[in-house]
Amino acid sequence: MIVGTNRPGSNTRRVANHIEEIYTALKTPLRVLDLAKLPPEIFSPASYAEKPKAFHPFANAVLEASGLVVVTPEYNGSIPGILKYFIDMLEFPESFEKRPVCFVGLAAGLWGALRPVEQLQAIFGYRNAHIYPERVFLPQVNKLLDDIGRLKSQEILERLKAQAEGFIEFVECLKPKESRGTK
Repeated sequence: MIVGTNRPGSNTRRVANHIEEIYTALKTPLRVLDLAKLPPEIFSPASYAEKPKAFHPFANAVLEASGLVVVTPEYNGSIPGILKYFIDMLEFPESFEKRPVCFVGLAAGLWGALRPVEQLQAIFGYRNAHIYPERVFLPQVNKLLDDIGRLKSQEILERLKAQAEGFIEFVECLKPKESRGTK
């Protein structure tokens, strides 16, 4: 799972915590790539030519993933710059080539990050990823979270769980026959 912002104390990380719990309950391993933990040296212009060693765990986690869950906030009608930069720093084309991916979007506004999710679908589609069609949008996310960052809406939690169940099945169906049923 990619937590698509590096903003401290973000609502994106709070929602990602719920998603992590859902996959744990479904007994499906989920590795979290929190962009707030990117190594500072990745931001050197020299990183375009040679990725720093501290970035390798992030890049390798994407390459080793059976599928990717991308949780993105909406910043100014788009994806956060850090998320686009992260995507740009990954190996091309193998990072997303034929890799299943699903999206969760959240925003302070009424559309729940519809724009950034659609932008990500275009990016991942360009990179030949297999896009899972069931997206989850969380509009007015500040109203959906309680004082300690927990989702108050049972309906949203059920939608996130249904997406996770469907995505697990989607990933499994896309595996080669000889490796189905293995993690």
